[in-house]
Amino acid sequence: MDIFLARQPIMDKSGKIFGYELLFRKNDMKNQYNFSDGDAATIKVMQNTLINIGMCKIVGNKKAFINFTRNILKSGLYSVISFKNVVIEILENISPAEEIVKSCETLKKNGFTIALDDFIFNDKYIELIKLADIIKVDFIMTRGDERKEVINAVKSINPNLKFLAEKVETPEEFDEAVSLGYSYFQGYYFSKPQIIKGKKIPVNKVIYLNLIKELNSEEFSIENVENLIKKDVSLSYEILKMINSAKYFFKDRIISIRQAIALLGEKEIKKWIYFMCMKPICDDRPQIVMIESLLRAEFSELLAKKNKKSSQNSFNAYLTGIMSLMDVILQKPLYEILDELMIPQEVKNALVGRERNYYSKILDIVISYQKGEWAKSIMMASYLDIDRQDLAISYLKTIKWLDEAIPEL
Repeated sequence: MDIFLARQPIMDKSGKIFGYELLFRKNDMKNQYNFSDGDAATIKVMQNTLINIGMCKIVGNKKAFINFTRNILKSGLYSVISFKNVVIEILENISPAEEIVKSCETLKKNGFTIALDDFIFNDKYIELIKLADIIKVDFIMTRGDERKEVINAVKSINPNLKFLAEKVETPEEFDEAVSLGYSYFQGYYFSKPQIIKGKKIPVNKVIYLNLIKELNSEEFSIENVENLIKKDVSLSYEILKMINSAKYFFKDRIISIRQAIALLGEKEIKKWIYFMCMKPICDDRPQIVMIESLLRAEFSELLAKKNKKSSQNSFNAYLTGIMSLMDVILQKPLYEILDELMIPQEVKNALVGRERNYYSKILDIVISYQKGEWAKSIMMASYLDIDRQDLAISYLKTIKWLDEAIPEL
């Protein structure tokens, strides 16, 4: 599948290329931005730059200017890119709230160059001005003295600032920008955005299966899990967005994948990564298969927790449920899939029918209850000391959880 992005060169005074602004494009028919989801556009640009085409092919050894929306800025997604060749552009529609300023402070501590896009001076931007390295001034939106006044207004706040004149369309505007003290220049006078075409790498299910494998290795490694997550920009973003959501009440914003893994703990991060891996793994299957897998997993775990007399691992019950339809999802015999993964042996046995154990019994209860076989499911549950009331409560909790979870996928 063909994928696209555009780059527009940013020049210095001598006419040498300093960097490129990278822009989202849907196709090569219209060389303009016509997309309503800024978060998705930024993620696509990053995926295409880092994975599908490659940073070296797009910018070489020059700087890549990438627009960051408010949500992307707060998410801490910068942890998957290198500060050495990326300039983070703070969009003009981002309000400089305290959390945004803190995010920018974190970026600076991590070595990133910050540019303020389409800048118009206002006192509310003072804290961001102190942190910025480059200020971009739109030469279409500004006229005459405005182009000089913006420099005078901010130099006293941050004397180290560089200024970039964007949307420069004539030789006269370029000469004017140079005379006013601008250091960098961008616009149609130099070049229109150039569309770069590449081939999309198909959803790499190997990454997600390797994640599942790593999650079940005998020695859980935060470093290995972090490195696998970082290979997929979308997964990195979803994990950071999830951990900073209302589901968790951490006092400070979580800004890195490693921090997210450490704070959630091994059990919780495992559960959420399984959850998030399901969407790309199920990408070419009907959505109901993914929903059914998640329902089985959550319902199984809740039932296992209701059994106070058993010392069995409730997460293994979750794992049994979520893996139970993997043969349908991957169109491959289940025993072959499980042999490739370091799934606990008792879970493997439950799934391939080698023995009737605790986890296979939990899964049987779940499947029977979903089919409306009430008497059968209640009877099987009673054998595991799970009463009928807990069965109903767990199912309703599972449905509520799915209603909340599916929009996040």
